[in-house]
Amino acid sequence: MVAARETTLQELLEGSKQYQVPLYQRTYSWTNDQLQRLWDDITQLADDRVQDPELTHFIGSLVLAPSPNNGPAGVQEFLVIDGQQRLTTLSILLCALRDYRAEKESAEHRERIDQQYLINKWKPEQQRLKLVPTQADRPAYLACLTGAPDKGGADRVGAAYRFFSAQLAGIDDPDDLDDIERIENAVISGLALVSVTAQRGDNAHRIFESLNNTGLRLTQGDLLRNYLFMRLPTRGAMVYESLWLPLQERLSSSELELLFWLDLVQQDPRIKQADTYAGQQRRLDKLRTEEEIESEVARFGRLGELLRTILDPSREEDVLVRHRLQRLGAWGTTTVYPLLLHLLDRRQRGTASSEEIASAMLYVESYFVRRLLIGRATASINRVLLAVVTEMDTDVPVDEAVRRYLSTGRKYYASDEEIRAAVRSVPYYLNGRPHQRALVLRWLEETYGNKEPVDLTSLTIEHVLPQTPTREWREMLGADLAPGESFAQVHESLVHTLGNLTLTGYNSKLSNSSFAVKRKQLSASGVLMNQEIARQERWSRREIEDRASALAERVIAEWPGPKVEVKSPSGTAWDVMNRALAELPAGSWTTYGDLAALIGTHPVAVGQRLATTTAPNAHRVLQSDGKVSPNFTWLNAERADDPRELLAAEGVAFDSHDRADDAQRITTDELALLLDAEVPGPVPDLDPGQDPQLRDRFLAQLTEQQGVEVAQAVVALLSSWTSLGGHLSYGLGGETSCFLMSRAKDDPRGDIWPATIYPSGKFEVVFQHLRSRSPFEDIAQREELRLRLNKVDGVNLPLAKLDLRPGFGLDVLVKPEARSGLVEALDWFHQQAVGDR
Repeated sequence: MVAARETTLQELLEGSKQYQVPLYQRTYSWTNDQLQRLWDDITQLADDRVQDPELTHFIGSLVLAPSPNNGPAGVQEFLVIDGQQRLTTLSILLCALRDYRAEKESAEHRERIDQQYLINKWKPEQQRLKLVPTQADRPAYLACLTGAPDKGGADRVGAAYRFFSAQLAGIDDPDDLDDIERIENAVISGLALVSVTAQRGDNAHRIFESLNNTGLRLTQGDLLRNYLFMRLPTRGAMVYESLWLPLQERLSSSELELLFWLDLVQQDPRIKQADTYAGQQRRLDKLRTEEEIESEVARFGRLGELLRTILDPSREEDVLVRHRLQRLGAWGTTTVYPLLLHLLDRRQRGTASSEEIASAMLYVESYFVRRLLIGRATASINRVLLAVVTEMDTDVPVDEAVRRYLSTGRKYYASDEEIRAAVRSVPYYLNGRPHQRALVLRWLEETYGNKEPVDLTSLTIEHVLPQTPTREWREMLGADLAPGESFAQVHESLVHTLGNLTLTGYNSKLSNSSFAVKRKQLSASGVLMNQEIARQERWSRREIEDRASALAERVIAEWPGPKVEVKSPSGTAWDVMNRALAELPAGSWTTYGDLAALIGTHPVAVGQRLATTTAPNAHRVLQSDGKVSPNFTWLNAERADDPRELLAAEGVAFDSHDRADDAQRITTDELALLLDAEVPGPVPDLDPGQDPQLRDRFLAQLTEQQGVEVAQAVVALLSSWTSLGGHLSYGLGGETSCFLMSRAKDDPRGDIWPATIYPSGKFEVVFQHLRSRSPFEDIAQREELRLRLNKVDGVNLPLAKLDLRPGFGLDVLVKPEARSGLVEALDWFHQQAVGDR
């Protein structure tokens, strides 16, 4: 049980009470923006209360837990579970009010405000303070409370005290003798709070979670249930007990809502999930009798059973159908659910067999895999899938109908010829979702028929030819270069292709190792595709392309293609290139090779395309050395401006040799990011109590790859970050990354982190992540962060990468002054991110 009631600051603080902020709470973090908003509310309230003295202004809640030491008498002690930022701010304001009135009006205000609201004067030392801030804030708060010479320091508590002191001085009208008193009254008795107090023995944290997670809005399912039973005035109780309650017990609230949406989409693929209730209501309004409504509830119950099977394929009895459901479920797209529900419903109604619906599901799986392999994983796929049921041919077996539908039009169901070409050139690692890329590799491994299968789910994708090649790799690949080819160009064209990728549990250990080292490790692997790679004497362009061709044949054998007679070739993805060029920010540039690698073609082809066909921002495409191509010409004959001068005007810096600043270059990986591709990177596990082995693994990888000096510098930075109130989380990938977390994922505003540290040597600033997180969805906030970071010696984050994930080397952190500057910038970020609890 909890007791929740509205109260005022006066009621909270008067009497013998003490509010203790637990040590695990974050430090005081309100900034001037929050202080200003509070001050504006207070001054407005003070003015309004002249006409209505009983007026109040609600400012939030406090969640309190009574101390087990409390007795019938003495100081009543409470832990502040939530709202400590607000309570601390108001206590600092009272200190400022006390000092201002004592100096400007009468010294008696000091003792009055102290004894009423700030201290328990006659109590023991440990009970003397009415508010006990967290330990890190205590010295600064005590300085304000006692009027010490160092009150109002540079820390956050001191800054708040100085802010309120300045506001009081600014608002005090010499001709109005009561204006400051009105401010005090507004603070003490006009600010309303809800005090939520747990009972003794209650789990305060669970109560807080409950208060924040209950009282939710009515879901679409709730609304539909209410509507249905409003239409059942005489049969409601019986229908509820016999039909609705079993359905409600089998499916969660969100699953019920999904069911009702899936039912509608099979008739109208344009229906959005948010419109589920309105759509169902329009449909059900046409029914006239209670029997018809009851029949609909029964139908929902039957479909609900089918949805349970989709969500939990282990319930399916047919082996082939279960296998396909498991695979499509693992793919992770709910837009295939309407078709799956339709297929299971067809079988239940006797119009399709298990063999036919399993075959139909295989065609859908093939469609997913083949699109991913040609670099078209997401283009219009939701629209295509949602329309299958309403648009496919009903006069042929259902599996043939699905295949025909996916084969017609521009749906990117890749032919065998397209697969053979794409696996050799398309950057597989930069397409689709990370888990989908891994899934296809796992499924390919299964085609080898390993008699001693290994657990593939724990393996991650490994680049055999590494993303950051060493001298040995440069020499091996360099031996295959044709006249006029550069190492960077060929490396970029090969490194992310399917032929260079495999699965391993030793990703971080293999890293940039030579092929001799990798070969030995791969030969000992239980993964047969790794043993296949290990049989090679070297690993260069020919081997990568040969393996790609072999894998293409496995793909063709495992996943059937479209109907040949109606296939629609996808061709070179020039539309993808144009989208990437359109997203290219001013003040940035890319190369013909970067674009070629993005779409799986050759730089010469890109150059020829740009020379003959209009494309956005074509002048931002430069040679690999950063120079404007000597063959560049504007397609618009009326243009005669110099592309180099135009780029400089846009913000691109050039050196004395007319080479563009490499820091402003948008690489293939970053082009993929501009297109909102999910470029690989481990996702942090934000659950509390992470396995400490992840931390240890991060530190071990960091020390091994960067050396002791850099590792010590990183640890010093992480220590500073946690002292600022942040926390750390570690990725689950082969390379164990470290995330500097400000907010956890259970925060109503979403989780947020400014940067990720990779043991391979990069401090990555995640502007791409921040653009969807408050308050950094505001581009001005991200720009402020960039400017603050760029003050650090050795950091140069280009403006053009404000929506990407630029970074700098970890060796920057070795210099204490640089590390100090970085901590200062991160402190600013953290204060912006956390705000008030």
